[in-house]
Amino acid sequence: MTLSLDFFRSSIGKKIIMAITGFIWFGFVILHMVGNLQVFQGPEKLNTYAKFLKDLGPLLWVARIGLLVAFVGHVCTAILLKLENSSARPVSYAKNSTIQASFASRTMAYSGLLLLTFLIYHLAHFTLGYTNPDHYSHEYILKNGDVVHDVYAMVILGFQDPTIAISYVVFMVFLALHFSHALGSMLQTLGILAPKHNPTIQKISTGLGLLVLIGNCSMPLSILLGYVR
Repeated sequence: MTLSLDFFRSSIGKKIIMAITGFIWFGFVILHMVGNLQVFQGPEKLNTYAKFLKDLGPLLWVARIGLLVAFVGHVCTAILLKLENSSARPVSYAKNSTIQASFASRTMAYSGLLLLTFLIYHLAHFTLGYTNPDHYSHEYILKNGDVVHDVYAMVILGFQDPTIAISYVVFMVFLALHFSHALGSMLQTLGILAPKHNPTIQKISTGLGLLVLIGNCSMPLSILLGYVR
């Protein structure tokens, strides 16, 4: 037990926690995006999908709790690593040595904080209906006769507001930046691929970041511009 605690208290242990929790959230973001893209298929498709998730019952809550634990673990570990790095180098270098570092890597802390803010707002907006309760009050009758919460109407009404739509796009830019660096770092930390593959890993990470950006931005922009009503 002591050995295990010592491992997770070490820098490499914290980095492994960061990698594992990061992979969990990366997988969730991809699945969440694929599910939400059904907005392009109309209200029946998206509301049927939303009902399917709701009907999972306890399993959905297990998934939610698991994501919450992974998120808290990711954030707390990131803070601890940041504090360790700061204490190990209390005096700044006379010359900035981050010139060769990518913009995404240099803004990881900032993008992480912005994503935390986005997650809180996203839950308050679409999951709990606190920020725009008028968007959350609609019902829809499925073809089988079931009366369900109209998720499609909620999404359309939300993204018809330019402030909300543009804010989501901005947040998605930072999410893509975060992923474009984080995924490569996670693979390197876990030692899945040899160092010689680092350039390939970075290209894949950047590509997946762009995929997330395009997929998630296509929804608010299409609705805001009137292509999806």
